[in-house]
Amino acid sequence: MSTTAPAPNAEPVTTTAPLAGFTVAVTAARRADELSTLLRRKGAEVIAAPALRIVPLSDDQRLATASRELIHRPADIVIATTGIGFRGWIEGCDTWGLAEPLVASMHHSRVLARGPKAKGAIRAAGLTEEWSPPSESSAEVLDYLLHSDLDGLRVAIQLHGEPLPDFTAALRMAGADVVEVPVYRWTEPEDVAALDRLIEAVLARSVDAVTFTSAPAAAGLLGRASRTGTHTDLVTALREDVLAMCVGPVTAGPLMAQDIPTDWPARARIGAQVRKLAEELPERFPVLPVAGHQLRLRGHAVVLDGIVHPISPALMRLLRALTRRPGQVRDRAELLACLGDDAEAHAVETAIARLRTALGNPKIIQTVVKRGYRLALDNGDCSHHEPE
Repeated sequence: MSTTAPAPNAEPVTTTAPLAGFTVAVTAARRADELSTLLRRKGAEVIAAPALRIVPLSDDQRLATASRELIHRPADIVIATTGIGFRGWIEGCDTWGLAEPLVASMHHSRVLARGPKAKGAIRAAGLTEEWSPPSESSAEVLDYLLHSDLDGLRVAIQLHGEPLPDFTAALRMAGADVVEVPVYRWTEPEDVAALDRLIEAVLARSVDAVTFTSAPAAAGLLGRASRTGTHTDLVTALREDVLAMCVGPVTAGPLMAQDIPTDWPARARIGAQVRKLAEELPERFPVLPVAGHQLRLRGHAVVLDGIVHPISPALMRLLRALTRRPGQVRDRAELLACLGDDAEAHAVETAIARLRTALGNPKIIQTVVKRGYRLALDNGDCSHHEPE
């Protein structure tokens, strides 16, 4: 796992980067570097650990058997669900000398592509797709097929790492002879320690969002949490505090099954996913008018008038407590709890002083004599309160 934490004494930085001050987790196995780079360009700190490992089945007899069957009895309809899977199918057959006859057999088939990547793989094999759904969803592919008479037709479907029982059952009920083509499967990553650290970061709320680019990655994260006894806490974190940003609705399936709120862009692309995250994540934190300034919290920083001020975790907990009820007094006992069980009574005063220094303006946090502290909201008359 790789991560870059803000330096404890980092200087404020003027920025327009929408994700500056946020930490985002990347669970992708493929294209993790590309996704991480896009996130960093938006200003985010990135924690990356694959939640799964792709295992090709080029030496699997199930793939060889299914391919030979389709060469001898070509399919009437071939469905490519993923680009990497369709390419892997052709490459696997190439090792057995079956690629050329397989592609030749598909020239007599109606070929459907679930999305643009699958469409690209089809064309790279010298084939032409009949149709591809605008939504890039398997459900729309199924609807398209069921609008025609499938009785007695042979339908081959390239699986994308896991079975599609509902999809294939619907085709069989419509009278189709379905051939499932298992091209690759998902399994636990080799470096589970990195994934465990990522889960710990989510549980500690030191991650503000988790990105998912495939349903197996989402299932892999939840599965690993179940095996380590952290599933309930992980689901709670994703339901309440940490944003789950998926590349599309299919990817979100395992999360929605756990009642985890999810979001995704209109188009299932990682570039669109990053742009959607850059729009949604800052909006989870309101802009507060304080002491003549515009203040907005981020994951590990505060944006004050467009300037990012890195804040240590302990001080950030303190500031979150003050912003949870902006303008209202938080007493010292409440604030002391933010600093840890072993913090002494005078630690609140010290922490408030450090927080004022980190923000660069002592008037943002007001002292209410004998009561505690509060943010100096502009819509209240707080002129008689002086900073310590």
